[in-house]
Amino acid sequence: MTPEKFIRSLLKDAEITVAGDKPWDIQVHDQRMYKRVLNGGMLAVGESYMDGWWDTPSLDEFINRVLRAKLDRKIKGDWKTILFLLRSKMFNMQTRGRSRKVGEEHYDLGNDLYRRMLDKRMNYTCAYWKNAKTLDEAQEAKLDLVCRKTELKPGMKVLELGCGWGSFAKYAAEKYGVHVTAYNISEEQVKLARELTRGLEVEILQKDYREAEGKYDAVISIGIMEHVGYKNYHTYMEITDRCLKEDGVALIHTIGGNISTTHTNPWTDKYIFPNGMLPSVAQLSEAMEGLFVIEDLHNFGPDYDKTLMAWFGNFDKSWPELKDKYGERFYRMWKFYLLSAAGGFRSRSNQLWQIVMTRPGRQQPPRIC
Repeated sequence: MTPEKFIRSLLKDAEITVAGDKPWDIQVHDQRMYKRVLNGGMLAVGESYMDGWWDTPSLDEFINRVLRAKLDRKIKGDWKTILFLLRSKMFNMQTRGRSRKVGEEHYDLGNDLYRRMLDKRMNYTCAYWKNAKTLDEAQEAKLDLVCRKTELKPGMKVLELGCGWGSFAKYAAEKYGVHVTAYNISEEQVKLARELTRGLEVEILQKDYREAEGKYDAVISIGIMEHVGYKNYHTYMEITDRCLKEDGVALIHTIGGNISTTHTNPWTDKYIFPNGMLPSVAQLSEAMEGLFVIEDLHNFGPDYDKTLMAWFGNFDKSWPELKDKYGERFYRMWKFYLLSAAGGFRSRSNQLWQIVMTRPGRQQPPRIC
């Protein structure tokens, strides 16, 4: 069977047609795409899209159908993919030195890009759309949800591990009257976070989360666990334990996977989040065993589909202002990133969890949602 016939037969299983008239059908512009994808797996799917070898009117729905049909498991890729998988198992890809790579290559890309793409508070994590109509409303609802779940009150001390552009720190200090100490390794994020939180009870430190010190009423991370790595999950829990007061509350907001693994997909690792990976519930629960009780596990993964689509809408609308700096290949790369991620959540391949933790014996926090 030729590569073209094989790929077409796989796509048929997902009800995707080459040159079809459905929004999720694809148009192939370069016939070399079939062999490239057959040999290179999902890495080649993304790279050939970046190169303009194929297109689809609805990339998010195309990926949703690919993942629901499990086509990503039927194309294994070449020796480079195998080497990538072996490397992730053998080495700690999220050491202090390696962890800086994602800050430099992703979060330091340019605040101009993120200002245009995100909400007014610059939240770069999943919004909470339950009672919200706009991205701004949904992101504020997420921040308030975290504050209520961790029982924040005026005068409390809060440790935030990984703070982005300071959106949570600013909100918690303004609305709940707490003092926030936040750790972040991204130089550009830290600069802007300090600017946005100036005058508030907020301290932004450009340091690795593993350097955290002190005792706090709450320890919170919103979107850092995706960069911690399976070899460091227990270290993260030990740091939380060390820094949390005896009767404190900890919260993790993270993307999660349905199965335990040691890596992300090769395309995302290469172009978007180097050395990142998604934890499973099993990996996190094992890491906290003997230290914490899971008081609440809240899954609102479908909200990330809606968040990503809003981000892409903002990015696409703002592209005329950004294109001279970033270029066409970046546009296709970023489009593939945002819309394929939306498809991943739509297919329920990825989840979004908020996990509330306390020490054994502590009074159970009130259930918020």
